Amino acid sequence: MAARIRDSAGDELEESHEINVTPFIDVMLVLLIIFMVAAPLATVDINVDLPASTAAAAPRPDKPVYLTLKEDLSLALGNEAVPRQTFGAVLDQQTGGDKETRIFLRADKVVGYGELMEVMNLLRASGYLKIALVGIETVPAGEAPQPQ
Repeated sequence: MAARIRDSAGDELEESHEINVTPFIDVMLVLLIIFMVAAPLATVDINVDLPASTAAAAPRPDKPVYLTLKEDLSLALGNEAVPRQTFGAVLDQQTGGDKETRIFLRADKVVGYGELMEVMNLLRASGYLKIALVGIETVPAGEAPQPQ
């Protein structure tokens, strides 16, 4: 408990019922410094060759919107080619302006990761944040493919 000196005469100290927050602040500052030092160490740069997914396919909506990034880096919305300059307007027209629509993004195998990220940034700039990446489904070893 903390004690406080009285102005009145006498040798007895009066108890203070106030919480001393200085130790709590000290502990929080030490924890903050520990996390500031440890956070950069938690991120690691490792070259990874990502495998194909064997996850079960998610159900598709009634009218999916497919955006395709072709080998020559041109874009196609559905089956129609779309120039990058008018991409946002054409996408708004096809989705009816609904920014919550999930966009199914397909890219050719030879397209680089940077180009794919540019298209995802185009989608983000247009206000579409729900993006699903489309890939080829693979069957795990030892299992027979299921008919569709």
